[in-house]
Amino acid sequence: MKQPMAYDLMIRNAKRIHMIGIGGSGMSPLAELLHGLGHTLTGSDNNPSYTLDRVKALGIPVAMGHRAENVGDADLVIYSAAIQQDNPELVEANRRGIPTLERSYLLGAVTRRFDDVIGVSGTHGKTTVTSMITLILLESGMDPSAVIGGVLPAIGSNCRVGHSEHLVVESCEYVDTFLKTSPDVAVLLNVDDDHMEYFKTMDRLIGSFGRFLGSATRAAVVNGDDERAMRAAAGAQGKLVTFGCGEVCDFRPVDVHDVDGAYGAFRLTRRGEDLGEIELKVPGRHNVLNAVAAAAAAMTVGADAGAVRRGLAAFTGAKRRFEILWRGRGITVADDYAHHPSELRATLETAQRLPYQRVIAVFQPFTYSRTVMLMDDFAQVLRLADHVVLSEIMGSREVNTYGVSSADLAARIDGSVWFSTFEEIAAYLAQNAREGDLILTLGCGDIYKAAKLTVAKLEAE
Repeated sequence: MKQPMAYDLMIRNAKRIHMIGIGGSGMSPLAELLHGLGHTLTGSDNNPSYTLDRVKALGIPVAMGHRAENVGDADLVIYSAAIQQDNPELVEANRRGIPTLERSYLLGAVTRRFDDVIGVSGTHGKTTVTSMITLILLESGMDPSAVIGGVLPAIGSNCRVGHSEHLVVESCEYVDTFLKTSPDVAVLLNVDDDHMEYFKTMDRLIGSFGRFLGSATRAAVVNGDDERAMRAAAGAQGKLVTFGCGEVCDFRPVDVHDVDGAYGAFRLTRRGEDLGEIELKVPGRHNVLNAVAAAAAAMTVGADAGAVRRGLAAFTGAKRRFEILWRGRGITVADDYAHHPSELRATLETAQRLPYQRVIAVFQPFTYSRTVMLMDDFAQVLRLADHVVLSEIMGSREVNTYGVSSADLAARIDGSVWFSTFEEIAAYLAQNAREGDLILTLGCGDIYKAAKLTVAKLEAE
């Protein structure tokens, strides 16, 4: 068994745990998992959501809004990174001397309760690959638990509570969260320039991924085509398994081709051995590499080629990953989580290969620092769309000390427009959309709300 940290024992021994922001994408799967492990929970949140509904359906009491009395008789309080220190529930817990822990410590503790943990890291593709691995292990009969950064429709949640020692966990590098986890197999999909307001330099970012790979006790599964990822792999302690298109990679796709003009198909090989034909049900060539990564990780822990084929065939996408929301009047509305220029490029290139007359990209920049640092990259990649609509920047945890606005980005993209509210965006789209259009909302914030408002207006007309 893995050596527990002091806070691991605090979590295990807590009789009642209160979770602030329990409906968040990072908190809700951990709430489901803790509940499944037998803990008594309460929670609070400000915003209704699908994931919050899932938590409530488990019978976990959830208060809407943050108030001191919500802490109740908890003997441990967990809070998400989005919660500020002046939150009334945190203030109350501190006043009463109740221990508090940020969500990343809970995630770390969870990984030490399982003997076979696959941690999936990388700048892009984590949710997709975590989901794919989960389905492959399910097809293998391994009965895994999973903590996923997005809802996987095949299981109806961003969490699965299994009854085995297998855990698949999405492992985010933001503020070095993943370094609190204890993976047995660490996956590194790619390394790109994100969260640079924290890491400052590429060398520091690569070093952080290297420490994550170095924490894996069994194997590191690394993108052999990505020079930065391979630099990070120098820190790996166990077996090194590579995936990619290069001939030196252990797991490779060959004979890659499109099905119906959108979906990738290929033959999977392992060190020259033909493992069979893989046909995906998600669009984009980038998902071919995601599938190869998932196969490499799953086979490293014992999945066979048949389970890989069945699991990948069962993957129809994760929520907010090129998710089709509505079709009508010849117009399609879809939503995607892409929020970095590399992700936007992959999504928009995929969209342009599909049989639409126009691709209308509706983008919500996320954080002021990322928008400023990658302004020119965003402008360049958004030009792949036929028309660009921008919302105002979602600052999230940041204060706009940069004085930046979406107007600055719009000025770099000919013909683009920007609006302050989602209602204005929806009205503009409903008025200007025409038959053959794909309206594609993009961003990791709440831009999906604009998509839903647009659908409502199109239906009303």
